[in-house]
Order: sequence, then C-alpha cells, then structure tokens
Amino acid sequence: EVVDLRTIRPMDHETIIASVMKTGRLVCVYEGVKTLGVGAEISAMIAESEAFDYLDAPIIRLGGAESPIPYNPELEKAVVPQVPDIVRAVRAL
Repeated sequence: EVVDLRTIRPMDHETIIASVMKTGRLVCVYEGVKTLGVGAEISAMIAESEAFDYLDAPIIRLGGAESPIPYNPELEKAVVPQVPDIVRAVRAL
C-alpha cells in the first residue's frame, strides 16, 4: 500500500496495520533521511501493534542519505531512494 507523505497527518494507523496484517510485510520508502524519519515512526507503530505478530520478515526502511538533499536533480537521485533501490529491497524481503 502506498502512503502519500503529504497526507501523513493524521496518520491512518488502522489502514497501515491492516495492510501489514494482510501482507505480512512492511517496506517504508521516503525521501527524508532514514534517521528519525517517518519510516521509523511507522515501524515503531507496527512494533507496538497487533500487526507485529503477523510480520513474516523484518521491516525494511529506505530513506534518504544522511546529507542535505541537493537542488540538482541528478545529484538528488544519488541521495534519495530510486526505483531500482525499491525493487532490490522488495525482492530481498
């Protein structure tokens, strides 16, 4: 299930929990830095919910590099997750 970060507040906990319980998986992908990012919040929410027992694999978080995001579009691609990164993570899961 894809969550648009522009609509993260209020966070729809019920939908995220239901999705994890249905699929047994969670991959959080976001452009912000991985440390203290929205993926950490979603991961913590799942760890504290009944959905945790439904996980068939570890939670994967793909966040941006621990650096400011460049203005140059080509440089930006180097620091935020791209489609090949997401595909690799999902296949590894």
